[in-house]
Amino acid sequence: MTSVEAVPVGGSGELVRRAAAGDGDAWADLVAKYTPFLYRIARGYRLSPAVSGDVVQTAWLRLVQHIEMLDKPEAVGSWLATTARRESLKQLRAGQRECQLGAGEYDLPDHSRSPEEEAVVADTRALLAAALGRIPDRDRRLLLLLTASPSVTYAEISAALDMPVGSIGPTRARTLSKLRHELHAADAGRDVLI
Repeated sequence: MTSVEAVPVGGSGELVRRAAAGDGDAWADLVAKYTPFLYRIARGYRLSPAVSGDVVQTAWLRLVQHIEMLDKPEAVGSWLATTARRESLKQLRAGQRECQLGAGEYDLPDHSRSPEEEAVVADTRALLAAALGRIPDRDRRLLLLLTASPSVTYAEISAALDMPVGSIGPTRARTLSKLRHELHAADAGRDVLI
């Protein structure tokens, strides 16, 4: 539920009558006066900015469709607020039926590669994982921190590994050399670029 919003007041009845008669300036004044209010209502239902925009557009569309049928043109703010609340609730109910997938939430297949390319990528990942498993734990953790997303600063890596900041670069170079050696030992180094 949303908190009670104050409906903008003053001069709305005349604006509605002029808008119903086709006055574009009156429409512009109505939109300028009530759109921020309608957005606050929609966002009060914790709808996303995009869905809130849809709610606001729908409220304006309903007013265009029904402006000549309004019994009390001076109460257009309350009419718009009720319409926005109903549409917000409708969007909430519709959203509960939809499955929202966040980026990276599920590991969906990448259909841009052929099955053969997918097999090569899977084999390469397996070889790399095995090689990472054969290097010392501290080196492996360093590489994982350096490739983390979102990126980790050298200061954070220094604190996590109890390693001076100035040692991170040279240690990284030695660790990559060890990893390269492990990959070559497994006869896979020619297929992996490091």
